[in-house]
Amino acid sequence: MNKYELAVVVNAKIEDEERAAVVDKCKALIERFGGTITNVDEQGKKRLAYEIQKMREGFYYFIQFDAESSAPAEIESRMRIMDNVLRYLCVRQDEE
Repeated sequence: MNKYELAVVVNAKIEDEERAAVVDKCKALIERFGGTITNVDEQGKKRLAYEIQKMREGFYYFIQFDAESSAPAEIESRMRIMDNVLRYLCVRQDEE
């Protein structure tokens, strides 16, 4: 099992319930591919470095999880087609 972090930028123009549903969907994807969520860090609304889909702000979430090495590719392929997800990035965390 490796440690990973999934960074997700969610559309800021949607309702709170809808935003929570998007994050829950991300968590469900991780668990579906054998991952174990260790921490969810909500950073809140922040200004984007550049405009994405005519939006200047997004909600940032960082989800830490443990999973097998094949899981991130599967998760990213599903994240690519999710509505209301502006950007995402899954990176492996170094062992400290």
